[in-house]
Amino acid sequence: MYKRILVPTDGSDRSVKAVEGAAKFAKPLGATLVVMTVIEPYSYTNLAEYRPESIEQYDERVTAEAEERLVQASKICDDVGVESKTLMVKSFSPAEAIIEQAEKNACDIIFMASHGRKGIAAVLLGSETQKVLTHSRFPVMVFR
Repeated sequence: MYKRILVPTDGSDRSVKAVEGAAKFAKPLGATLVVMTVIEPYSYTNLAEYRPESIEQYDERVTAEAEERLVQASKICDDVGVESKTLMVKSFSPAEAIIEQAEKNACDIIFMASHGRKGIAAVLLGSETQKVLTHSRFPVMVFR
């Protein structure tokens, strides 16, 4: 049924739980997880503002944080006994990057966390999960 499952993670507790859930879901299927994280490129729109770090420092910091997320996800997969591949993608739109990587990696389903925002917070902040659900041609499993 599902042989390649894309699992985005942002390092939050809910997305780590989603990686764990995806690994447990994949195990009996013999599926491979494609675990990805999205890092936001340096924003040039506010260059007039004081910046405490240079572009290079920013890139080093967010790349190191992303690598930590992916190492943690790989360990979860190894502990469950599920084969995994990790990806780090730069994008201003995580939802678009998730859908694009699902296609590029020939995934059968996207398995992602819901951050559970409600009310006005959900309306104002939006939801990457909601955007993926709305725009993806792939099935999406939302882990809560």
